[in-house]
Amino acid sequence: MTANVLVVDDIHSNVKLLEAKLLGEYYTVFTASNGQGALTMLEQNKIDIILLDVMMPDMNGFETCKKIKTNLSTTHIPVIMVTALSDTEDRVKGLEAGADEFLTKPIDDTALFARVRSLARMKAVIDELKLRNTTNAELGASAIEMKDNFSDSKILLINNDVVQTKNISNILSKLTTQIKVIANANELNDYPHYIPDLVIISCELGEEDPLRISVTLRSSAKFRDITLILQADEEDTPIVLKALELGINDYFTYPVDKNELLARIKTQLRKKHYQDNLRNDLELTINLSIKDGLTGIFNRHYFDTHIKQIVKKANDKKSSVCLLMCDIDNFKHVNDTYGHQAGDIVLKTIANALKNIFRVTDLIARYGGEEITVLLDDITIKDAIDIAERARKEIESIDFKIKSQQNSIKKTISIGIAEYRVGEPINSFIDRADKALYKAKETGRNKVVLLS
Repeated sequence: MTANVLVVDDIHSNVKLLEAKLLGEYYTVFTASNGQGALTMLEQNKIDIILLDVMMPDMNGFETCKKIKTNLSTTHIPVIMVTALSDTEDRVKGLEAGADEFLTKPIDDTALFARVRSLARMKAVIDELKLRNTTNAELGASAIEMKDNFSDSKILLINNDVVQTKNISNILSKLTTQIKVIANANELNDYPHYIPDLVIISCELGEEDPLRISVTLRSSAKFRDITLILQADEEDTPIVLKALELGINDYFTYPVDKNELLARIKTQLRKKHYQDNLRNDLELTINLSIKDGLTGIFNRHYFDTHIKQIVKKANDKKSSVCLLMCDIDNFKHVNDTYGHQAGDIVLKTIANALKNIFRVTDLIARYGGEEITVLLDDITIKDAIDIAERARKEIESIDFKIKSQQNSIKKTISIGIAEYRVGEPINSFIDRADKALYKAKETGRNKVVLLS
């Protein structure tokens, strides 16, 4: 995943070194030599991650970070503070100012890129949710802001060390009393309706692999949006770096300073609540006029509004956008043979299946009749084809249960794909996906066709 990275340091050689490293990994790099220059750069460019030096004249890194995080237009941009300081007090000061992580000079390349990749993934999700929120605002919904109330937050500790869990629980009780402790991941089966906001997984769980636990949790629809934090020892650096690659949100080493732990947990819960509020605004409080009443996915009106935002972003950032136009094969036969209620069941089942296949940031909308569109942002055409093929196979494997019929029925979908061309009119983009769909229908149905 590419990203725009802003490097801020008053020492030119430090800037050039970091710039060279990041360019070598194909990131787009912007630079500033002081705090005010960084703020100006943020006003003029779309920045995804900030590498911010602490020791700068006039406005130091802590002050700069605080200004970034108190500005609603930049508060969601991850900040990595780069410093020669290693004192816990300095880390806490940075975290309280809103920093997402610290890197100590000299910077280890592996740690740098692991953290940048992890934060870039998180930023991409928030960007898409904010973009949806902008669309909602145009349609009359309210804006979402960051809040600092953690009393309702649920925190789960997966740790079999009684002393450690007691110490950590005592520290976290200053934020919330809703803290649960289990000795191993299997104990979660005893709480089928329990969904925590944040999970702290110990690296020392005997035969259990903490990384396998994190992957298993994230692969579950129930726990997909939780925040994961790794509790590690000093010698667990390889595990930590792998965890960041796998998408874990943060980590801390034990024993930990209580103020640092509180600052880290606050930062993560603040992000979690912000993302949850964005999702809730999208999924729960959106006016029914922009949702399809039958399937629960977005309707044509919402799609027509949101695709303008996505195309504008693609033109501004030269990012990739793909459009899938899906049509249920021989759908009229279902209505004519089994009735319109059977047709409704097929539509709803397919819509739910697509929601489980595609990312939370992908826009799924009922375009009209039995046509469903999927708008995929920040994805390669190869990946778009792969996921479209997976969706086609998934629909083909479904046994559709019709109440009036003893036996289930089978249905398939045809999918047309188009990749957006920078500067292309939206109508042309949609038309190419539509033509690809017609080609799929005309050449046998139940297939994926790309129209270049």
